[in-house]
Formats: sequence, structure tokens, C-alpha cells
Amino acid sequence: MAEFGFDPRKAVRHLKSADPALAGVMARVGAFAMELKSSRSLFGALAEAIVYQQLSNKAAATIYGRIEALFPRSIDGFMPRDILGAAPDRLRKAGLSAAKVLALQDLARRVQGNELPAIEEAHAMDDAALIERLVQVRGIGRWSAEMFLMFRLGRPDVLPLDDYSLRKAYAVAFGKRALPSSRTLERHGEKWRPYRTVASWYLWRTLDLPRM
Repeated sequence: MAEFGFDPRKAVRHLKSADPALAGVMARVGAFAMELKSSRSLFGALAEAIVYQQLSNKAAATIYGRIEALFPRSIDGFMPRDILGAAPDRLRKAGLSAAKVLALQDLARRVQGNELPAIEEAHAMDDAALIERLVQVRGIGRWSAEMFLMFRLGRPDVLPLDDYSLRKAYAVAFGKRALPSSRTLERHGEKWRPYRTVASWYLWRTLDLPRM
């Protein structure tokens, strides 16, 4: 199982001390139980991110399974060479949109051309530099890059300002009538440094709680 690059217990203590309002939210949610998803490679993680965009998990998993079935000899999952060697129509028949086929092809070309870091190198890069590299890939925007940092690499201090669910969760958690602007969320988030990932997770979880 993938491990966080920080001590979650220390993060929880820091957030409770730094933001009493958030501490109340955390008490309602309970123990920090964010789980990381293991990544066989940066290509594998980003390919999955592209396939899953704008789809339910069930539908995306079905399509992803169909793509893997196209390459039965790739024991550890399909590779860049598989995507680049496949006719676009084969990938479309697996359920991918034309835009996602182009995105996967671009990702595969960049990985083969060593334009992107290996997963081990990614772990050693700082957040801003890594995001800058990742968003060069067609179909990978800042939000997708931030999700990669949070849920694949376990980075401690990511605050996805453009995430609608996070803005909604902020409004619910703190009793706001309107969704906060990105600037408002960013300002409040200064209290949560250097553990904004953990604060984000707690806010997201409030959407699963019964309304008070």
C-alpha cells in the first residue's frame, strides 16, 4: 500500500490547533482515513486519470478493463508502446471518446520521449514543478495533476481551489449560504498549511454527513 509523505497524526493535531472551526468539522467526521492508490508507473496513473474523467467509477472501470483486454500480453497493464501501436478505432471501440484517445496517445508519446518523470522521480520533485510538467499532457489539467499529487503521491499540502465539491463542502462545513470564491478558499487555507491535503479530505467528508 502506498504511504503518505508525512505523519497524518501530526497533521491532524496541527489542523485542530490552527483552526478551531475546522477542528469542529474534524470531530464530526472522525478519524483521518484517507487512502492512497498505488501506482505501477506515472503512465499508468495518468492513463487511468484520463479514462476516468467525467465518468462514473463503474463506467470508467468497464472501459479501462476493455482497454487492458486489448493487450493481453502486457502482464502489468498496457504500456505506452501498446497505445501508440493500436489503431485509434480499436481504442474507440473500447469506449474511449476521440478526445481521450488523443490524450492517451499524447501521454504515451511524452512518456516514451522521456518528457515526463518516472514515478520515482516524481516523488522527489516539488509540487509546483511536478504540476507544471504534468499539465503539459493533453487532457491533464491542474485539477487532475493535483489529484495525482494528493491521492497517488500522498503530498501533504495540496489545496485544489477549482474543485467544485471542495467549495461546496467548505460552504456546508462553515455554514455559508454561497460557495466561496477560489480566493476566499485560498485565504482560509493559509491556516491549514502545511497540511492542506488533510484539511481538504476532511471537508470533502462533510458532504457524506447528515445535515445538522
